[in-house]
Amino acid sequence: MRHGKYPFVIGFLVAPVTIYVTFVVVPYLEAFRLSLTNWRGISPDFDYVGLENYQRLLEYDVFWKALRHHALLLIAVPLITIVLALFFAFLINVGGGSRSGSMRGVWGSKFYRVVYFFPQVLAVVIVGVIFGRALAPDESGLVNGVLTSVGLDPVLFMADPDLALWSIVGVLVWQAVGFYVVLFSAGMASVPRDIYEAATIDGAGRVAMFFRVTLPLLWDTLQVAWVYLGIAAFDAFAIVMVMSVEEGGPDKATTVLGLEIYKSGILQGEYGFASAMGVALFFLTITFAALTLRVTRRETVEL
Repeated sequence: MRHGKYPFVIGFLVAPVTIYVTFVVVPYLEAFRLSLTNWRGISPDFDYVGLENYQRLLEYDVFWKALRHHALLLIAVPLITIVLALFFAFLINVGGGSRSGSMRGVWGSKFYRVVYFFPQVLAVVIVGVIFGRALAPDESGLVNGVLTSVGLDPVLFMADPDLALWSIVGVLVWQAVGFYVVLFSAGMASVPRDIYEAATIDGAGRVAMFFRVTLPLLWDTLQVAWVYLGIAAFDAFAIVMVMSVEEGGPDKATTVLGLEIYKSGILQGEYGFASAMGVALFFLTITFAALTLRVTRRETVEL
């Protein structure tokens, strides 16, 4: 049996590895190659221009503005999402206190799990359309309709450069928080109830129990959640594309790298320059994930 182990394993790996190399690795390598050319996307003929696209990228003001927007998204979206998800998950699992010798969640916790997860069943474009109408600057928007009905001035959520990106942050958090509520709830459910009950007997309140029991035991899950949310913050293309004014406006106040790659490549036909931005985005994402896993690494708390 041992003699035929490796052929058996290789036989199962051939198909998935071939698919991965064909549809993931090869396109990445092709993007790296195209970033060194002046290909316009139409003619099969192009010239290699070396690092000219990257030099142009460093001098491109919109690129740096998009990076600043990603920096804000990288801080705000994971932080707000994780804080809210942890709070809701804690209430759902142990927020109801001790009853009959066991820790329980708040009343209706099973129903809340469904409600929180509901945004995950909606496509990103649908979420963008819904909030695009809800935050419309005139009375047709849900929020401004309520504000004007009580005599307040409408708020230009997506038309005000100071509010537009924060409105995008709010939508991204709303869409993501339900998934992480379920994820953290699953992690908390795997913690033996004896630990929570022992902490309660020792006089630990809910705040102390959260910081001294729940967080240490969920650290690995939090680490992965932060990486996933950071990668999502490096994307944000669909929400910005659907919701923003003039695709990244007003005045580039909400633009992100994914949107600029789309404009440079699809709309303007500068596929070499767009590929250079794609390569930059690739390395930024990989660097973020590696640094996050390195900085947040700690010893695993075993139960």
